[in-house]
Amino acid sequence: MNARPVVVVTGASAGVGRAVARLYGERGAAVALLARGTTGLAGAAADVRAAGGVALELPCDVADHEQVYAAAERAEAELGPIDIWVNVAFSGVFAPAKEITAEEFKRTTEVSYLGFVYGTKAALDRMCPRDRGAIVQVGSALAYRGIPLQSAYCGAKHAIQGFTESVRAELLHDKSNVHITMVQLPAVNTPQFDWVLSRLPHRAQPVAPIYQPEVVARAIVYAGDHPKRREYWVGAPTVGTLIGDKFAGGLLDRYLGRTGYGSQQTPQPQPPDAPGNLWEPVDGPDGHDHGAHGRFDDQAKSRSPQLWASRHHGLLGASAGLAAVAAGAAALLRRR
Repeated sequence: MNARPVVVVTGASAGVGRAVARLYGERGAAVALLARGTTGLAGAAADVRAAGGVALELPCDVADHEQVYAAAERAEAELGPIDIWVNVAFSGVFAPAKEITAEEFKRTTEVSYLGFVYGTKAALDRMCPRDRGAIVQVGSALAYRGIPLQSAYCGAKHAIQGFTESVRAELLHDKSNVHITMVQLPAVNTPQFDWVLSRLPHRAQPVAPIYQPEVVARAIVYAGDHPKRREYWVGAPTVGTLIGDKFAGGLLDRYLGRTGYGSQQTPQPQPPDAPGNLWEPVDGPDGHDHGAHGRFDDQAKSRSPQLWASRHHGLLGASAGLAAVAAGAAALLRRR
């Protein structure tokens, strides 16, 4: 690895990507920041520099492979060989599948799935000849368990999971020192719930418990340092959801059918003029810098004991996982 690590972060202008970029700045890294929103990118670059790192702003639509490859080329030309590539960028639609247009499904897939494919390929093209490097895919519990009102997003996250497993197996076949890992996230307090295209009658919200973006950023940076691990699960709800889906998928289908609509909406009506970033960024030249946090600071957790257990995933990690499953199953049974 370079004396000053070179890191690429997609979706770096806000939310989880913004928190990851800032944390790498605190470590003195050179961070290439990819996103569409130039106002948000400028804010992210300022964060990285204030924290002690080097920032390179690269406006880029990850759904366009030529833009992604050009950004990777420029990152290496200006910062040096890329050590770590973190794929975060995504978009989506809050609506029942029957209300999402074919064009919206296509666009969500291009951003949230193919954006990861293009980023991964850009990284592999540079890392494999050097035989070193790490790729971190930012996933979700929804990569395993689909939920109502987010079919386009869930489909993309499931696709990333399958793609990443294939690439990992190929790297193992080649005995490569390039490694790829995935971090599965819980609900996170990010601005997405105010800018993802929504056709819901009320304002969208994450399903509690909610975690601050800094919690998951620490997990993502740790994964970049330890990429040989297949994947990381952040938050006890993620553990409970993933294992619960494996052993009680039908029960979860019925439970989510009853509760999944209400749990993802607040009592407040959806503003008729609410922005949607599916086609255009909401933090463009005339937009607002939304930062890393959403509007759920009063509800969000700043710590995850399960994350610590996951890093030390021997007996303690297993115990924490079993406890999470037991708690999740008990909660489901209480609500039946």
